[in-house]
Amino acid sequence: MENTIIILTVIVALLLAVVVLIQNPKGGGLTSGFQGSQIGGVQQTADFLEKATWYLAIGLFVLCMLSASFSSTSKFSTEDEAPTEQQDAPAEAPAQ
Repeated sequence: MENTIIILTVIVALLLAVVVLIQNPKGGGLTSGFQGSQIGGVQQTADFLEKATWYLAIGLFVLCMLSASFSSTSKFSTEDEAPTEQQDAPAEAPAQ
């Protein structure tokens, strides 16, 4: 289960990076190439990219929280892992 969450986290992070890099902060990006032609859907492309960014960011956050919850329970245990035995110190011989 942990490996599945880690793989999904990497995939979502890569997709988020691609979607963010496609966008241009000043309004260009993928939609700037379609301004001269009236293909229709330039605004829909921008809306899709914005929604995809939000959904991927929320998904990445949830996957990171799930990954943290699984890793904290499996790797860090209190005293169950290796109990230590306390040995009594040998009694010292009385001084003569």
